[in-house]
Amino acid sequence: MQRQTQTQRQTLKYSPLQIQMLNLLHLTTMELEQRIKEEIEENPILEEGKEESTTEDNADEFQDSDDSASLGEDSSVQDYYDWDEFRDDDIPDYKTYANNQSADNELYTRPMVETVSFRDELKQQIHFLRLDERQQLVADFVLDSLDEDGFLRRESDVIADDISFANSMFIEADEVNAMLKIIQQLDPPGIAARDLKECLVIQLHRMEVQNETWKWAYRIVCDAFDELGSRNYDKIMRITGLDEESLKKAIQLITTLNPKPASGLRNDSIVNESIKPDFMLWYTEDGEIEVQLTWGNSPALKLNKLFTKMAEQKNDKATNQFLKNKMNSAKWFIDAIKQRENTMLSTLKAIVRLQYDYFQTGDIKKLRPMILKDVAEIIDMDISTVSRVTTNKYVQTPFGIVLLKDLFTEGVTNEDGTEVSNREIQEAIREIVGAEDKRHPYNDQQITDMLSEKGYSVARRTVAKYREQLNIPTARLRVTI
Repeated sequence: MQRQTQTQRQTLKYSPLQIQMLNLLHLTTMELEQRIKEEIEENPILEEGKEESTTEDNADEFQDSDDSASLGEDSSVQDYYDWDEFRDDDIPDYKTYANNQSADNELYTRPMVETVSFRDELKQQIHFLRLDERQQLVADFVLDSLDEDGFLRRESDVIADDISFANSMFIEADEVNAMLKIIQQLDPPGIAARDLKECLVIQLHRMEVQNETWKWAYRIVCDAFDELGSRNYDKIMRITGLDEESLKKAIQLITTLNPKPASGLRNDSIVNESIKPDFMLWYTEDGEIEVQLTWGNSPALKLNKLFTKMAEQKNDKATNQFLKNKMNSAKWFIDAIKQRENTMLSTLKAIVRLQYDYFQTGDIKKLRPMILKDVAEIIDMDISTVSRVTTNKYVQTPFGIVLLKDLFTEGVTNEDGTEVSNREIQEAIREIVGAEDKRHPYNDQQITDMLSEKGYSVARRTVAKYREQLNIPTARLRVTI
């Protein structure tokens, strides 16, 4: 026998407005504009434009009532029956003439650039050679096996097996090697090399000028390639017998070679990205900081009056339900856009308040340690909300465009007890490396000691971590002659 029991539990439910706002909060300006366009296309009740004033609304109501009284009960609907017939009455005559449109009326669209992958370009080159069907099959398969840098990382026997299995024919590894030598003669030099050493050797062989410096460079690549990679110049001079001046000229020639031969052909992965700031920051005459959302961040939205009136009329049940759902969705979307703007503005104002000295000068050394929790406490919101607001958001300042996430830094306690930002320490490391003797660069321990002299108490492993974040190689790889 079943027994009925009563339990009590606490659950968390989000309202449609909260869900809408959370979905919109992390969007950038360009993504938001696209989202608004999609919402307008999906929801007929939603349209761009500002709400008309109350006076105009009342005047329209009086005019509608007079028209309905004179034309009959169904005039409000009849007005739209012949819209296609009369919609062009207000178009000026000059606009109907050929070649008499204003340039402002033309919508600019970015031209689509046709791109060809570097493999297709190489196939176009190989097709000019007199190859039989079997050779052409091997050549296409080898070109398709190249990686994004233009190297062939697979063994010839493996490629031969794959071709044989895919085409039900027997291909030997010697045929692949013979075709590989032909492909390596294509442009750019170094394409289809098996490793970096072979790539550099091929480029050196293709050089027109082969003087004494070329001979030194060729010998270094062939006999001391490992030492070249580790920049062990002393050992290179012992192996090759070159003096320092000859080594310097040879190294300069080697640096002109391309370590990634497909980089000059690879245009299929190039993406033109433009940053559109989400905020604007400027200084007033009194020296105060003002912030606002960028123009066009969220265009004005309103409800379509025609569909709103239709929703108030007595229609069939399905129509009423459809219009009701669309109207509620439009209202939630408009409210979510407004809440998004308020949340973003309050978040940026809190960030400016915490990083006031930095925004006054633009000096990265003025950044204070700041975490998401600090901003969340000021605006009285959750940390996740602050994270959404600051993700992929940029602010336009008098000293450049700044990514909001870059303003959040960890704190490091200084020797005098004050807390400084890790960005300040990173900038100090950059200055030390920039001023060092490139023939004898500082190692991490030496940089740690120099930071300690400046009052920054950090460990050597912390210096190594910050150096990697700044994309600064180790001391051994920073050696130059």
